Amino acid sequence: MPRHDDTYRAGMPQLNCAGLSENWLLKECGDRHWDALARETASDFISDEGGRAYAAFTSIRLRAEGMHDVRENDALCIRTELSRVGPVRHFSEHRVSGKGGTIAALSMMSTFVRRTEARNNRSVARASFANLKGEIAPMNPLIADMQDRARKLRLREAGASIDGFALHEAECAPVEFLPCPYSDFNGADFLYFASFQAFVDRAEWQTWRLADLPALVSRELHYHGNINVGEGLRATFRRASIDDARIAHWCEIERTRDGVKIADVLTHKTRRRA
Repeated sequence: MPRHDDTYRAGMPQLNCAGLSENWLLKECGDRHWDALARETASDFISDEGGRAYAAFTSIRLRAEGMHDVRENDALCIRTELSRVGPVRHFSEHRVSGKGGTIAALSMMSTFVRRTEARNNRSVARASFANLKGEIAPMNPLIADMQDRARKLRLREAGASIDGFALHEAECAPVEFLPCPYSDFNGADFLYFASFQAFVDRAEWQTWRLADLPALVSRELHYHGNINVGEGLRATFRRASIDDARIAHWCEIERTRDGVKIADVLTHKTRRRA
C-alpha cells in the first residue's frame, strides 16, 4: 500500500471562520488521491472502450477531531495511503495531524467513469480497464460500511441517525442553487465533488443561520450522479436534529430539472458557546 506524507502551513487558503477549511481539505486530499492513483496505476486513463476515463469519487467519510482548533501558521502533516479495492475502484485514507495530534481522518473511494456522449454529464457510465496495475486488496469493514450506507441512502432506507443521534423529519423549505461554471465545475467539466459540501453548508446557513458557527464532527458524502453546466440543483434536508449541543442533518441533492437525486450528505456538528 503506497504511502505519501507532506507538510503544510495553515494560511488563508487553508482556513475559514471555523478553523481548518473542510472545503480546502477535500480539494487537497482529492488531489492527493488522484496523484497517487496516477503514479501507482501507471495508466494513461484511456479506457477499454476507447475514450478518456476519469476517477470520480463515489463516497467520502470525514471524521474531525480538532479542525476548529487550527490557527494561522500552524504546521500540518497529511499522510495518504492508497489501495485498489476493485477492478476500477480505489480507496484512500488521509490522516491530518498537527503538533497536538490527529486533526482529521478522511476516507475517499473512487471509480473510473467515462462519458458515452461528448460533454453530457448525464451520459456518464462506468469505464473498464483490463490492464490496470495494482493488486486488489481484500474488503475491509470500513469500505463495506461506506458502500452499504451509500446504497441505503440512495434508496432512502437509512438516515434516521447520525453518530448515534436520532434525526427527525425536517420542516424547512428546499434551497435551490445554480452552480457556477467558473467555481463549481472542474477542468473535466464535471460538477466538482467538493462543491457538494459547499452547497450543503450554504443551505444550512441559509436555513438556520447558526451564529455560533458549529464545529464539524463528521461528514459523509455519497455521489450518485452529476449535472451539466447551466442546470440547477435543489438541496433538501430530509431529516435533522438541532439542539443547544449539536446540529445533525441528512441532505439530499437533486437536479431541479428532473428531480433525480445525485448525492446524499450526512453532517454532524457540535455547537460552541462563548
